[in-house]
Amino acid sequence: MTYYTGTIAAVPTGNKEEYMKHVHAAWPLFRKHGAVRMVESWGVDIPRGKVNDLYGAVAAKDDEAVVYSWLEWSDKAAADKAWQNIQDDPAMKDLPEMPFDGSRMIFGGFEPIFEAGSDRKTGYIQGFALAVPEKNRDAYTKMAGDAWEEAFRPHGCLGLVEAWGIDVPHGKQTDFYRATHAKDGEVPVFSWSAWPDRASCDAASKAMAADMEGKEFPDMPFDGMRMMWGGFDVSFDSDRDA
Repeated sequence: MTYYTGTIAAVPTGNKEEYMKHVHAAWPLFRKHGAVRMVESWGVDIPRGKVNDLYGAVAAKDDEAVVYSWLEWSDKAAADKAWQNIQDDPAMKDLPEMPFDGSRMIFGGFEPIFEAGSDRKTGYIQGFALAVPEKNRDAYTKMAGDAWEEAFRPHGCLGLVEAWGIDVPHGKQTDFYRATHAKDGEVPVFSWSAWPDRASCDAASKAMAADMEGKEFPDMPFDGMRMMWGGFDVSFDSDRDA
């Protein structure tokens, strides 16, 4: 089964060029160790939340942008083997120095529980992070399918991926559990919707809001108040840029 390493980080806005150099240098190393695809996206529309948000998730400073990224693997075994071997690869020392504070980056391993459409030609994504009660996995998957068929696909979304936390570590400063205020029995979820561009996404968001006007929102199998999201320009896609 396809498996993702999902990451969210904060990068100084003045270091974007250096960050992209680091990304382009890192991809051949990941590919060498079995990665299927690598996608990096730069935050351009990140809302502030009342309870939590993506800025707080990575303790972002005023001069930092949020980046939302993932590596795709053939399965969890391939990812685990790669992470074990990469640390001993001499090529690691040739990578440019990371132009951001890696200690605040949050990451984890996720398996897709719902995938529809395709994100292969996307220029813009909406990235999400949330916590879902483990017992509600099936209900959440059904909700994602309904949302795709009834809202996202009809309004021009290219693809939707919902990935369930399988190997999500606890960090010293930041992690997915802290970011989503996860409670006992809850699992971090990393997901994204793919769009041709920001204008398409913004128009769809307005249309979906109009569709719901005057209607009661259905009960959700998670606490929506703790869901974080933002809009990101795709800055690197190994399928396109490598």
